[in-house]
Amino acid sequence: MEWYTTFIVVIAGLLGLMMLGLPVAFSFLLVNAVAAYLLLGGFVGVEQLISNTAAALMSFTLVPIALFMIMGEVMFRSRIAIDLMDTVDKWIGRVRGRLAFMAVGGGVLFSTLTGNSMGSTALLGSALVPEMEKRGYAKPMSLGPILGSAGLAIMIPPSSLAVILGVIGRLSIAQILIAIILPGLLMAVIYAAYIWGRCWLQPHLAPSFDVPETPMREKLKATTINILPLSVVVFSVVGLILLGIATPTEAAAMGAVTTLLLAAIRGRLSAKVFGESLFSASNISAMVLLIVAGAVGFSQLLSFTGATFGMVDFVMGLDVSSDMLILIMIGSVILLGTFMGPLPIMLITLPIYIPVVIELGYNPIWFGVLFLIAIETGATSPPFGAALFVMKAVAPRNTTMGDIYRAAMPFVICDLLAIAVVFAFPQIVTWPLSLL
Repeated sequence: MEWYTTFIVVIAGLLGLMMLGLPVAFSFLLVNAVAAYLLLGGFVGVEQLISNTAAALMSFTLVPIALFMIMGEVMFRSRIAIDLMDTVDKWIGRVRGRLAFMAVGGGVLFSTLTGNSMGSTALLGSALVPEMEKRGYAKPMSLGPILGSAGLAIMIPPSSLAVILGVIGRLSIAQILIAIILPGLLMAVIYAAYIWGRCWLQPHLAPSFDVPETPMREKLKATTINILPLSVVVFSVVGLILLGIATPTEAAAMGAVTTLLLAAIRGRLSAKVFGESLFSASNISAMVLLIVAGAVGFSQLLSFTGATFGMVDFVMGLDVSSDMLILIMIGSVILLGTFMGPLPIMLITLPIYIPVVIELGYNPIWFGVLFLIAIETGATSPPFGAALFVMKAVAPRNTTMGDIYRAAMPFVICDLLAIAVVFAFPQIVTWPLSLL
């Protein structure tokens, strides 16, 4: 069987099962099992695929996923994240569009606590949108900043999706976690610049209102209590990796322990909070690892059948520039993100794209960063981006999907601008890596 026939049949079967409503993880596992039996010599092929998949799942590189989940759950359930938002509110003060800037600031800070962009969307949306509506904010300036900034959880460590990308793409997890920091901050700056410019041109979108002046002493006190301790958590994850003191797995463990200690010191680590955090983190981690198992098997299946190498040879033979090939791949990720979740996109595309990127001579870490920005862009892109429906669930009842689509589009354009900047200036990614 020719490689392209194998590729088309496997992808068609996979998409068909997903369209029938079978969960992503089980779709991959079923396709892997059937294809291995038919293409790799019957039960011998299935046994080999299972053995290789089990070996991949026993790798310590997957441990940070569960540990990052624990960090995020503890932060939210102990209400440390809410205190963080209150502190940001005190510092912003009387600025036009202050609640929109709070969304961006909260999105950046929440990203350092949890890699869950959907959770950030839900929290920021439920906390800020009602207040924005009350203050007369137009929907483009109430919904949009939250949709954009909540996605920064993908781009600022700890990011579970970055870890999964490293596992599926066989990239250094330490390098990918460090490489996403500056692009994530760049996206936050672009969002803030857009909000400032739009509020300056159209002041009616974000009416100004008086807020009580917070004394500097109170600001510093809130910062000392609510933000400075979190710097220890951030350092325990990012700093230890950057200094070469710990591996990503060890750093994730330190981050989880530090988070638990912080919650305990604040008197909020009750048995209920601890139990619910572990239970929720375990549920999410189990499903993620099941999906990763399907991805690993899928990647090996494509490799064993020759589909991966055939695809690489086909792409390398196209009469287009290598830069255009990279942009086509990134564009396809954004397009898929308009109707698929991040994990299925990663599982389907990365086993094909990463070998092509390496063959073209590009830095795969740089491509991985572009890939993650594209994932975030797709999640906020109409018509079916996942973040749009999370926002619909927490937005006021009079909010329509049309309102959400219109609010999201300027921030999708901001994401495209960030992709263009990172594409044109790879040093944004490669310079931090030189410090490792």
